[in-house]
Amino acid sequence: MIVLKFGGTSVANAQNIQLAINIVTEKSKKEKLAVVVSALSGITDMLLIASQKAASKDENYKNNIEEIKQKHFETISLLIDSNNQNQLLIKINSQINQLQTLLDGCFLLGELSPRTSDAIASFGELLSSQIIATALQQTIPNSNFKDSRELIKTNSNFGKAAVNFDVTNTLIEDYFISNKSQVVILPGFIASSKDGNTTTLGRGGSDYTAAIIANGVNADSLEIWTDVNGMFTANPKIVKQAQPIESISYQEAMELSHFGAKVLYPPTIQPVLNSNIPIWIKNTFEPEAYGTLISNNPDANANPIKGISHIDKIALLTVEGSGLIGVAGSSKRLFEVLSQENINVIFITQASSEHSICIGIQNQDAERARKAINKTFELEIAQNKIDNCIVEKDLCIVALVGENMKNHQGLSGKMFSTLGKNNVNIRAIAQGASERNISVVINEKDVKKALNTLHERFFEDNTKQLNLFVMGVGNVGEKFIDQIHQQKKFLKENMKMNVRVIAMSNSRKMVFDEDGLSLKDWKSLLDNGETATISEFISKAKELNLRNSIFVDITANGEIASIYDQFLKQNIAVVTCNKIACSSQYDNYKNLKNLSRKYNAPFLFETNVGAGLPIIDTLKHLIASGDKVNRINAVLSGSLNFIFNNFSDFYNFHDVVKEAGVQGFTEPDPKIDLSGVDVARKILILIRESGYEMEMEAIENNCFLPQECMETTNNEDFFKSLIKHSNHFENLLSEAKAKDCRIKFVASFDNGKASVGLQFIPKESPFYNLEGKDNIVEFYTDRYIDQPLIIKGAGAGAAVTASGIFADVIRIGNV
Repeated sequence: MIVLKFGGTSVANAQNIQLAINIVTEKSKKEKLAVVVSALSGITDMLLIASQKAASKDENYKNNIEEIKQKHFETISLLIDSNNQNQLLIKINSQINQLQTLLDGCFLLGELSPRTSDAIASFGELLSSQIIATALQQTIPNSNFKDSRELIKTNSNFGKAAVNFDVTNTLIEDYFISNKSQVVILPGFIASSKDGNTTTLGRGGSDYTAAIIANGVNADSLEIWTDVNGMFTANPKIVKQAQPIESISYQEAMELSHFGAKVLYPPTIQPVLNSNIPIWIKNTFEPEAYGTLISNNPDANANPIKGISHIDKIALLTVEGSGLIGVAGSSKRLFEVLSQENINVIFITQASSEHSICIGIQNQDAERARKAINKTFELEIAQNKIDNCIVEKDLCIVALVGENMKNHQGLSGKMFSTLGKNNVNIRAIAQGASERNISVVINEKDVKKALNTLHERFFEDNTKQLNLFVMGVGNVGEKFIDQIHQQKKFLKENMKMNVRVIAMSNSRKMVFDEDGLSLKDWKSLLDNGETATISEFISKAKELNLRNSIFVDITANGEIASIYDQFLKQNIAVVTCNKIACSSQYDNYKNLKNLSRKYNAPFLFETNVGAGLPIIDTLKHLIASGDKVNRINAVLSGSLNFIFNNFSDFYNFHDVVKEAGVQGFTEPDPKIDLSGVDVARKILILIRESGYEMEMEAIENNCFLPQECMETTNNEDFFKSLIKHSNHFENLLSEAKAKDCRIKFVASFDNGKASVGLQFIPKESPFYNLEGKDNIVEFYTDRYIDQPLIIKGAGAGAAVTASGIFADVIRIGNV
C-alpha cells in the first residue's frame, strides 16, 4: 500500500482537486491507496478567524460561515455530477450547521476554549475530504471515506495533541486489514482523544496524519503532494537559483524542515523513520517531475551540503555574569523558567568560560522571557553577580544542513568567510557534535544576501553573481553596457561570473530591476524610468542589500564622487573613472581606502590614470612587493596628446580641440583637460598610490592657456576664446618647430615635488614618438634605477576607458 497526502494548494479549488484525482486514479491501477487530504486553501484560517470574532462578540463571524459554505458548495457544483450532488449537499449543509452552532456558543459565552477551537478548526478537513471522496467515487467506485478521528487517538492537549501510537497503530492496522476498498480518503490534521473529543495535530498536521497512517499500515512509501518539485537547496522565493534536492536522509530532512523548509511539517518524519518507509515530495502540478526522495540511503557522493534554510523573527537572549561560572544548576534554572512560560528554545550556545549563555527564541516571546529570567535570577542580579537579561530582536537563524558535513573539513570556515566577505555580521554560532547542522544568527535585514551568497558558494559551481549599480551612461557608459552585454555569456561559461546590471542612471532618469535589467533595450527602459535623484539611488541600492554589489561611477561629477563612502559602508564595492574623489583632500582619499578595508568592499579606480592601461594596478604591485617609487615622468592626457599631435599649420587649435571632444577624448568641460587640472589630478593619484602624502595645491600647474580662456564660464565662450587667442597657440607651434621638438603636456614627480605643464620634447626622448591619444608613464624606483619601468598605450577614448572599468569589475569578481 502507498499513502498519499494532498496539501492545501493541491485541493485549493475544483480544478486542482481534479488534478489530484487524476494522480490517485493512475496510481490506484497498480496499488491500494490511502489518501489524506487537507482543507480547501484558506479555509482553516477562515475558521480560526470566525472563532476569534465570535468569542469577541463580533457578529461578522456569520459572514465567514456563509463564505465557507459558498466555497464548498461551489466546489461541489464543479466536481460532482448533478445526479450525486443533492445527498452530498445535505450532508455538507448539516455539518456547516453544526459549525454554526459551535460558533454561536462562542458568541453567547464570549469565550473560546482550546477544545472548542479544535472542534471548529476540524471542519476544514472534514468538509474537503467528504467532497473529494464523493468526487473520487465517480471515477473509482471501489473507494470510500474514513474519518481519521476513528483511527488516530491522542491525549487532550488541544491545538497540538500527542498521539498514542500503541492504540492508534492497532486501530489503523485492523481497519485496513478488513477494508477491501482500492482507495480510502481520510481527512488530515484531525484526531480524537480517548474520551471522544476532537483534537488537532498542529498546523501542517495533515503531513503528520499521512505519516501516522503510513506507519500503521507499514506502507511501501509515503508521498507528500504539494505545489513544488520537492525540497529545495534553499527557499526558491528568496534564492532564484535554488534547485530541487533529489535525495536526502531522514535526519537532513528533519533539520531542513525545522529550519523553515515549509514543504514538510517537521513531526512528519518520526513515525516513518523507524519503519524505514521512504517519503517522496512530489508536485501535483508537475507529476512527472522527479521530486525529492527522503530515505535512509541518500546519495553519499553528492554535495555534503544538502540545503540552506532559515528561521526568521528570532530574538537572542543573553544571560551573563561571573555568577554563572562554576555554579551548578544555572542552566537548569534558565531553561526551567522558559519551560514554565511555554517558550520554545530554538537555538542555544554557551562559551566554555561559562560566563554567558545565549538562546534564540521567537520575537513574540522575547519580552515575556526577559521578565521571567530577570525574576528567576533577581537575587544574583541584585548582588551584581549576573547582569539583567539582554534582548536583541529582528534576527534570523541561517543553517547549513548536510549528513556528510562531518567528513569534509573547512565547511564552517567557508561559511563564515563567505558571509564575512559580504559584510554579514554573525551574532552567534552553534554546531552540534553530529556536525549535521551549522547555525548562525544574523540580522534579519541580511537574510536574503546571506542565503544567496551561501547558495552561490556551495551549490552554483562557484559561479559568482556580480550586481552592478551604474551611474552615468554617456559615451563611456554606453560602451561599458555594450561590453557587458557582449561578454555576459563568455564570463558565465569561462570565468564563472554572472554579471547583472541591477540599476542605471543618467542625470534625468534612473531604473532598477532586482532580477537584472535587459541590456538589449536598456535605453528605452531608462527613458521610461523614474526621476533620478542621488539620494534615492543610494537608498534603493542599500534597501536591495544584494551580495557582491558594485557601484560603478562613469561620470565626472563631484557630487557623485562625494557619496562613495555611503556605498563602501554598506559593503558595496566602488569602481570609478571619476578622478575627483582620489584627488580630493588627502584625508578623504585615505578615508575611502580605510573604509574599503574595514567593510571588505573593493575601491578600484584603474581608469583614473591611463584609461584602460594597467598603470595603477602595476604601481600597486610594485609597492606591495616592497619597491619604492622615487621619480615619475608621464604624459597622462590622451586628449592633450591627441590635440598637440594633430595641431598643425593646416589644422588650427580650435578645430583640433573640437574634434577631441567629438571623439570623446576630453571631459564634457574641455577646459578641465586644457587647463592641466585633469593631468594634475592624475599625477596626484599616482603620487598617493606610491605612498606619498600630497595635496593638489602642492602641484605646480604651468597652465598654457591665456587667462581670458581660463575665466570663461561655459563651453561656447571657451571655444570663442580659443579662436580669439589663436596666435598664442600658433606661436607655441612655431617655437616647437624651431627647436625641432614636439609639444607634450608632461607630469613630473621628483624628490617630493610635482608639476604639470607643456614641454618641448626632443627626438631622443621616449616621449617624442608618442602618437595619437597615447599615454606613457616612467616609474623610477629602487629596483628600476637607470632604466625606468615604462607603461605605454592608448590613454583616452570611450571604448578603452569602458574596458578599463570592465576590467576593475572583473578584478572584484576574482576576489
